[in-house]
Amino acid sequence: MKNINNLLIIIFSLSMLSCNLDPVINPNGPTVENYEQGASKAQLQLLVNGLEASLRNDMEFYYQTVSIVGREYYDLNGTDPRYTGELLGAGEGAGALDDNGFLTTRSFGARYRSARNAQLLLNAVANSNAGLSAADMSGYNAFAKTMMAYNLLLVLNRQYENGIRSDISDPNNLGSYTDYQNGLGVINSMLDAAISDANSAGSSFAFTLSSGFDGFDTPSSFASFIQALKARVEMYNNNPGAVLSALSASFMDMNGDLNTGVYHIFSGAGNDRLNPLFYALGQNKYMAHTSFVSDAEPSDTRLNKVVELDEEVSIDNLSSTYQVQLYTSSTQPVGIIRNEELILLAAEANISSNPAAAMNAINVIRNAHGLDNYSGGNSVEELTNEVLKQRRYSLFGEGHRWIDMRRHNKLGELPLDRPGDEVFVQFPRPVLEIE
Repeated sequence: MKNINNLLIIIFSLSMLSCNLDPVINPNGPTVENYEQGASKAQLQLLVNGLEASLRNDMEFYYQTVSIVGREYYDLNGTDPRYTGELLGAGEGAGALDDNGFLTTRSFGARYRSARNAQLLLNAVANSNAGLSAADMSGYNAFAKTMMAYNLLLVLNRQYENGIRSDISDPNNLGSYTDYQNGLGVINSMLDAAISDANSAGSSFAFTLSSGFDGFDTPSSFASFIQALKARVEMYNNNPGAVLSALSASFMDMNGDLNTGVYHIFSGAGNDRLNPLFYALGQNKYMAHTSFVSDAEPSDTRLNKVVELDEEVSIDNLSSTYQVQLYTSSTQPVGIIRNEELILLAAEANISSNPAAAMNAINVIRNAHGLDNYSGGNSVEELTNEVLKQRRYSLFGEGHRWIDMRRHNKLGELPLDRPGDEVFVQFPRPVLEIE
């Protein structure tokens, strides 16, 4: 049986994220079947909460692994040699990522568990006895389809040409793997369907979302969030016209707060979880590649994303004095997508068709971070390099650098700090998923 078949569908509220629930065996307790057949409105709310919470499960393995492979920062804590060896193509078994190791399997499994929670919500809504109106059902479906698409996109980002299983509706009869381009197409279609559902959901949802969705918790505002995700997917698909179309319907605002967006939230409340990407100074030694500082323009305020320590941290012939501090507290939210990314997507999408608009968007970002207007050339190559530079600093540690360099065929430009190191193109398909 394939590995995805064995993934538990975890049903829990935001206040129970840290609990690892076993399959329910009490005949008087709730089961998956209770939720899929005849779910009440209260049960549907629990499924919504559980789906939102599951987005955060093992999220650190996604962000840390793609950041390390993309040479944004290194894990120099010394807790496991695979962080400084395997992920960087060095050490025993050099040249290959373990298809059965936790660096491969944990993020893969977590994202598919969350995607299955989305499928459970879709099934529960379709078979609910809560007397839902057509608009109510459309609202639930918009949320579930968006969360499924988002989870699958994160899997595809790491798997790349290995593709994804996009049809997980029947855990006993899973769909086959797609390639990368078809995977993007499936995700894009899910987002289109979610937009259609949101547009049919009336003026309010029949459920509530956490504060991470503040400002995006009505059908119309949620649709603008979906359009933002769609713009990201269309950029991966190298379709600048579609990027601009999606951005025009999104929440992008050239004059707005760069941090406006949708977020994962955290707290220290009982059984909730803290931000796993908060690194305490001098303790959690996730160290920025020194080029992040040396390549920056001196007045760039985004250098505040790293803190210079009094002493250099060194292990396995890797060293840095700059500790990552993207988050200054253990309860600070983590962005799913922010206005800053959208403006940079607009810059990139306009490079060929409207370089003046591209430069205007670039300057919005540069000026916001203490830099003068862009003074370079307006060729496609020059503007692309400038956008990639701004994305490097604006989206540092947010899971984009490795993907950006890969889609522009620039992985060879990422730094290699030791003889024999290499930059991987993709993560392997987990061994239990090999067909």
